Order: sequence, then structure tokens, then C-alpha cells
Amino acid sequence: MKQRLIVMNGQRIVQGEQDGQWQNEKVEKANGVKPGVYNLYLSSQADKTKAYAGIILHTDKTQVYQQVGKSFVVHHHADFKKVPTVGQTKSISYDEQGKAVIVDAESVKLSQGLSR
Repeated sequence: MKQRLIVMNGQRIVQGEQDGQWQNEKVEKANGVKPGVYNLYLSSQADKTKAYAGIILHTDKTQVYQQVGKSFVVHHHADFKKVPTVGQTKSISYDEQGKAVIVDAESVKLSQGLSR
């Protein structure tokens, strides 16, 4: 199922597509995510040999969505000891066991994209 995130008026609205129509699934505070439409269904799976730096857009029971440059990366929830908070700018890489290693990346600019 396609999912997108709409951020406006200080709110994050998660929508899913059903029968060609977008339906609201969840509404939460924006937590620092900039206003816009984020097509989460365009996310690519994280490559565990690379590091990704950018803002955490959305988390659910199974996945963590991160904006890296102008694209989106999805990480598996199970790879994290502690899932990062939405709105935080983080650098996520993976150790030899395939577990996520999170580092604060407050100085990362969204235009930088992939690090490494």
C-alpha cells in the first residue's frame, strides 16, 4: 500500500492510498519536520554498507523513514536498539552484525545526501 506524509500547520498527517483515494491514517505533531508532502512509497531500502544522514520523517511498527538529500530511505525497525525520534537529524550506519549505529548529525544539511 502506498503511504505519504503531509506536514502542515504544525501537524504530520500519515495517509494511505485505498481504491485510488488518500485516507488519513494518523495525525501527530510535526516535531520539527518541515512543511511539505513526502511520498514515503518512493523510499529505497537502506544499503547496510553505507551511512545515511538526514532527518527522521516517520516511524511505524516495522520501519523508520529518513530523508537523505531529496530522496527517502527506509530502515528496518528491528535493526535499532532504540528507534530515533521523528524530527531529529541523525546519521545512520550499520555495524558488522547489521545493526544500526546512530550518531547525532545536527550539522548535516539535507542537500548533502549520502555520506561516505
